[in-house]
Amino acid sequence: MTPFDLVLTPRGLRFMGQLFPCTIGRGGLSATKREGDGATPRGTHCITGLLYRPDRMTCPAPWAIPIRLGDLWSDDPADPDYNQQVRAPYAPSHETLRRADPLYDLIMLTDWNWPKATPGRGSAIFLHQWRRPGYPTEGCLAFSRAHIRWIAANAPPGTRLIIP
Repeated sequence: MTPFDLVLTPRGLRFMGQLFPCTIGRGGLSATKREGDGATPRGTHCITGLLYRPDRMTCPAPWAIPIRLGDLWSDDPADPDYNQQVRAPYAPSHETLRRADPLYDLIMLTDWNWPKATPGRGSAIFLHQWRRPGYPTEGCLAFSRAHIRWIAANAPPGTRLIIP
């Protein structure tokens, strides 16, 4: 591990000499992640993308991509686009990336079960804004708005996310 790795600890996420409070999935940590279990998968993952809402914030990093109306994320294990970003109209089960609440105003994508997804192993694990401190996610890692923005500005593609 290096100071440039994002490392989950019992006290928060350690990165570049700082400790950021965060929340994890309602299912705790798991070495056997499954779709819908609410768990955060253990292991070493990489940051692969950065999405943001241009109507709600300025671009957080030069490599960030705007979230557009109609941007979705497939979470249907039976669909060929499982665990991929897709566009509306899209009939299979999915998450809307352009949400009414601020949770997905900034999304750091990871390589969990991606780019070739194994059906049922669990869809996207994002780093995103939390609802409130201590409120669990569906498996993602969540932070205060200021902290996720700082992390996104300082963690380029390929940054390792280590969840022991």
